[in-house]
Amino acid sequence: MRKSTLSSVASWTVIASTADKVIMHYTICSPGRSFVLRLEDGDVLHEAVEAFAIEQGITAASVMAVGGADDGSTLVVGPNDGNESPIRPMKHVLAGVHEFIGVGTIFIDETGKPTLHMHASCGREGKAVTGCVHAGVSVWLVMELVIHELLGCDATRLHDPISDFDLLHIK
Repeated sequence: MRKSTLSSVASWTVIASTADKVIMHYTICSPGRSFVLRLEDGDVLHEAVEAFAIEQGITAASVMAVGGADDGSTLVVGPNDGNESPIRPMKHVLAGVHEFIGVGTIFIDETGKPTLHMHASCGREGKAVTGCVHAGVSVWLVMELVIHELLGCDATRLHDPISDFDLLHIK
């Protein structure tokens, strides 16, 4: 089984553990500002949200989105093989316009740049696909977002060399 190098970081607050496994880590935050955004046709979701977060000084937030994903949008839909190292992501390109609903978080990376991690489900004609939006989801017509800022949050995304992902870490 793949073990992240971040899983043993001592600065996480541990809520429960057994002799050999930490069950949960957490940090306490307070609610900050709330934003409602309307993205326009052709906007790339993660690029628009990250630019907005930089503009507003958002370092931690929860994000909800609903709207349309355009033809050709790409989702990361899982690893090719969950036991393989390095992890090879699988991608799915949407054929046609899809309904879109997503939920995610914003946290800063090692350089202080806010990054969006959002998973979404996209549906069309009774079929759905779910995945991460960071490969490039383009807005079709309009997408509505609600961003809830989290204050006093010491979480960052740090690069994990084992998974090659930027994983959440509590300072």
